[in-house]
Amino acid sequence: MTARRKAAGIAAIGLAPLALTALAAGSAAAHGSMTGPASRTAACFAEGPETPKSAACKAAIAESGTQPFYDWHEVNIGDAAGKHKQLIPDGKLCSAGRDKYKGLDLPRADWPATSVSAGSQNFNYKATAPHKGSIELYVTKDGYDPTKPLKWSDLESEPFATVTNPPLQNGAYVFDATVPSKSGRHIIYSIWQRSDSPEAFYACSDVVFGKDNGGSAPAPQPETPTDEQIEAGADKSTVDHNGHGGDDHAAEPVEAAAENAGNDPKTNGSGAPAGDDNLAETGGDSSTTPIALGGAAVLALGSALLFATTRRKAARNRG
Repeated sequence: MTARRKAAGIAAIGLAPLALTALAAGSAAAHGSMTGPASRTAACFAEGPETPKSAACKAAIAESGTQPFYDWHEVNIGDAAGKHKQLIPDGKLCSAGRDKYKGLDLPRADWPATSVSAGSQNFNYKATAPHKGSIELYVTKDGYDPTKPLKWSDLESEPFATVTNPPLQNGAYVFDATVPSKSGRHIIYSIWQRSDSPEAFYACSDVVFGKDNGGSAPAPQPETPTDEQIEAGADKSTVDHNGHGGDDHAAEPVEAAAENAGNDPKTNGSGAPAGDDNLAETGGDSSTTPIALGGAAVLALGSALLFATTRRKAARNRG
């Protein structure tokens, strides 16, 4: 085999991983959780999984361990496809029915709670990997008892707000919604259903309208994860390292297939290099894949042209 043919073979082989990586990046999963008002998982992560401050977060971490709170933005079901009530049993709404996050389901009247009032409110949903979709917000009914496990029947039958593809500001979806009149302690339950995938995310945000009637003393206001905390905690998050961390509900079918084919410790579980940002994190959607493949095609074309040019020069030199 001539040197030129060897070079062509090496170029072709080298381009294959680029195309596969681009395809995997296009199917990357989104992650996120409500941060305004803060969800339970976001609040406990902000307190610090190793050194929680509030009694509720201490209890949740004692129940589930620290890892779920490093993976605070992954309370999800990969194949939900809108079947939330069918898939999540009563008493396990805050964990999305996942044993990994069972500490979030603890019925307590002292979860850190955000003070809210009826009328127009600003909401923030931190999207560590943005994607197109809709966010639905439900609130618990009058007479809700925080000392009992949260059931679907505890929520108002219809969401008080539904927003589709809200604007992204500084890594969070930001939107206004009109909150109904309530009194005392309640839960705002959020469902983020992706439109480019069956995956959905869930969050319980504890709130107080007026006076906190949940316990003997008012619960603390929840902390919110800062960008610095999120960056510092990334090394301990199994979500960043392996696509999705956790139990069977975590992985989407395409990701599960990739993992079954073999999980290279140098990748994030989807085939993309662990050190690279997923295209999903820039707000990409299902249309990202063709764009990524197009980039690989451009690289292939460029390599082919370079090789052809070199070959022509060699031929001229021989003449």
